[in-house]
Order: sequence, then structure tokens, then C-alpha cells
Amino acid sequence: MKRSIDTPDAPKAVGPYSQAVEAGGFLFLSGAIPLDPASGVLVEGGIEAQTRRVLDSLGAILAAAGYSFADVVKTTVFLKDLSQFAVVNGIYAGYFTGPVLPARATIQVGALPKDAWIEIEAVACHAG
Repeated sequence: MKRSIDTPDAPKAVGPYSQAVEAGGFLFLSGAIPLDPASGVLVEGGIEAQTRRVLDSLGAILAAAGYSFADVVKTTVFLKDLSQFAVVNGIYAGYFTGPVLPARATIQVGALPKDAWIEIEAVACHAG
């Protein structure tokens, strides 16, 4: 059995997909780009503001499904410019603070939707 998770506290999907899907004891969060949830417009302010917006959106989706950042077991970070890794990593560390941090991959890509600087997807599960 699976269920779709959607919250107005995160940007609406920009395509035919759910913000997240819960299935088999896991929550699969779609890649989030830095869109303002109210306007649907890409946030301004560079990589710092965009990283915070993405992580805030993921946090809202996690909360809507009854999860938290502590439940995240894997993330994938897509960056338009890998030279921004240290900045992103510093902000990311403020959201993931538990004793067991998620596994992660970080990849530089040629382009992201809406010309964003960053996109992050995640997988979470409730500890058994």
C-alpha cells in the first residue's frame, strides 16, 4: 500500500509527481528545488537562500507525513556548481544533527528545473 503526501507548506510539484510517497515503511521525497511555496517562484539570494528554502520544504513534507529530519536515511544533493559544496554542506549540517546522519551523494549537474542552483531528494523511515 502507498499514499501520496502533499502539503501547502512546500511548493507544488512542477510535473506529474507527488511531493512524497509513503510505501513499505519508507517515505520517498521527490527532488525539491528552491521555489517559494506561496508564489511558486524561485527564491532569490543565491545558493544560501536556495539551500535553506529546499531544506525547509523537505522539512515541511517530512512533518506532513509524520516524520522529521532525524528519520532521513539517504539524501541526494544535485548542485549546478560543485564549488558551492562547502556553503551547502554548512547549511545542510544545521538541519541534520542527529547521532546517525543520513547517507548522502552530491552530484554536479548541467542544469536543474527553473534554473535552480540546488535540488535535494531524500528517503526517510521510522526507526524500528
